[in-house]
Amino acid sequence: MVGSCHHCDSCSKGQEQYCEKVIWTYGSTDVDGSVTFGGYSSLMVCNQSFVVKVPENLPLDAAAPLLCAGITVYSPMKYFQMTEPGKSLGVVGLGGLGHMAVKFGKAFGLQVTVISTSPSKEKEAREVLGADHFVISKDEKQMQGAAKSVDYIIDTVSANHPVEPLLNLLKVNGKLVIVGLPEKPVQFAAPAVVMGRRFVGGSLIGGVKETQEMLDFCGEHNICCMIEKIPMEYVNTAMERLVKGDVKYRFVIDAAQSFKSDE
Repeated sequence: MVGSCHHCDSCSKGQEQYCEKVIWTYGSTDVDGSVTFGGYSSLMVCNQSFVVKVPENLPLDAAAPLLCAGITVYSPMKYFQMTEPGKSLGVVGLGGLGHMAVKFGKAFGLQVTVISTSPSKEKEAREVLGADHFVISKDEKQMQGAAKSVDYIIDTVSANHPVEPLLNLLKVNGKLVIVGLPEKPVQFAAPAVVMGRRFVGGSLIGGVKETQEMLDFCGEHNICCMIEKIPMEYVNTAMERLVKGDVKYRFVIDAAQSFKSDE
């Protein structure tokens, strides 16, 4: 985001992302009436209160997605206190958001379980990202074996999928936070939460102050997104690959070189 009203209750609490007049980095009408183009822009002007500093030890290309995927999972982990060392975290989906949730979970000292429909992702989850466990969500036996095994779950999946089986993985007092945006309504039977005093919530991104906190944390722990850098002319192909899930784990447009080549 690049702007907000600065006066509402959300803004006063440093939660500008929930301001009703928030100006998103892409696809919003800016204060001058122009439309924001996000990563497709050659430059962007915004209020200084929406500018954050990227730690010098982080490469700009791999740090850029932290402002989206990174803060999307970092914010709920901090707000819902999903950071206590030794506790267990389930991460549903190993994509742009999910791989960052795994990285943050390990940095916080959590035992991390990746929950995925894709068996092919197990090797990377364990050997590259450091996940402690891997559960195939379509395998009933594995899901039953993992029942009541995690304290927290971050659900990053935007494809339609059942939530109730995930709730069964939570211990008593467990928390499931949804950050993906499936098209169909989320449904589950009341006993799935009542019988274990479980909590289901949701979260957007984070405010500016929290985003800077996240960047500083990444700088301290040398955390970046795994990316594939592409030129502007590759965008349409990249979009086709996104639909197929063929990216690890974020495309980053090399805007500087792309615009330079057009000069």
